[in-house]
Amino acid sequence: MKIIAVTACPTGIAHTYMAADSLKKEAQKRHIHLKVETQGAMGVENQLTSADITQSDVVLIASDVDVEQAERFSHSKVLRASIEDVLTNVSSVLDRCLSA
Repeated sequence: MKIIAVTACPTGIAHTYMAADSLKKEAQKRHIHLKVETQGAMGVENQLTSADITQSDVVLIASDVDVEQAERFSHSKVLRASIEDVLTNVSSVLDRCLSA
């Protein structure tokens, strides 16, 4: 399974990057292919390409704010989670992605 994700929080500082790291670590443990785009105070980093999007099985939007360029995912299966969900129970969030 190939999962792509976007993380963003209201201030765009710590939680955006903490959530991205948490997702990456859990995905690595499970041998899940995951690429994460962060939308933080530094702008968009590790931007997802159109190929990333079309080749993904699911898009995870882990955010408490609107993400930039959300229309890129209009033809994709999109799941949403709060940053708090990712930080407190990343395993459950990835389980939801896998069962989507």
